[in-house]
Amino acid sequence: MPVFYTFQRTGRSSGYCGIMRIGELARHTGVATKTLRFYEESGVLPEPDRDANGYRNYNHEFVDRINFVKDAQSAGLTLKEIANILELRDRGESTCQHTVELLDYHLADLDRQIAELERTRAHLVTMTRRARRMDPAECLDPNRCQTIASKN
Repeated sequence: MPVFYTFQRTGRSSGYCGIMRIGELARHTGVATKTLRFYEESGVLPEPDRDANGYRNYNHEFVDRINFVKDAQSAGLTLKEIANILELRDRGESTCQHTVELLDYHLADLDRQIAELERTRAHLVTMTRRARRMDPAECLDPNRCQTIASKN
């Protein structure tokens, strides 16, 4: 049987202690059953115990793990990165430094995206100001829009 860990989260509690089927797990976590199966296939969730008829059996530890996955995704981590963290945890290894490095990487990437958006915004402001000063009657070039491409 796979080893489970309870992860610290921000304000969500499973509130459920029994064994449940995939539909119940989906309701408790707000994650679609298709997504739960995908999590299992991708290694984010361990394979649960099954009944003789093949039905999956989940306990509250799955709820905790899924809530951790949701929290990690909301922080910008990919499923592959989350699976790696969980694999380290399942082996009993510390994940703190690894997780901090991942978060630093995503923060730097976000900063790069914000800088690019700011440059794009500044360009759009310049184009909009220029377009508002233009006289449509002067737009005679059939191969370009003066609003987008200024005269050289």
